[in-house]
Amino acid sequence: QLQLVESGGGLVQPGGSLRLSCAAAGFNLDNYVIGWFRQAPGKEREGVSCISSSDGSTYYANSVKGRFTISRDNAKKTVYLQMNSLKPEDTAVYYCGAAKRITTIQAMCTRALWYDIWGQGTQVTVSS
Repeated sequence: QLQLVESGGGLVQPGGSLRLSCAAAGFNLDNYVIGWFRQAPGKEREGVSCISSSDGSTYYANSVKGRFTISRDNAKKTVYLQMNSLKPEDTAVYYCGAAKRITTIQAMCTRALWYDIWGQGTQVTVSS
């Protein structure tokens, strides 16, 4: 069974940091793009950051560039999202997804429909 399991969400004050983890079970990360998406109430799921497990190329949405860092550990089959300088508008459920790479990393990070393996999501709340 192919699974992704997220962890690391929580409540943090504005300006704080969190690190999310996305662990793969039942498959290797090779040749997959792992994307972090988020969905706030009443909004569509949006791509936050993506990484290609084959060549390490990355993409960040403009809203998180300079604050978030995505990384991978293929041996541990885990992708991380380090989130710094968090803002209230970062509040959302964060999901990681896995997809076979079919185009540029930027394009892969804009279409959630291309991802066929998803985790259960982890809540991130930024509030004072």
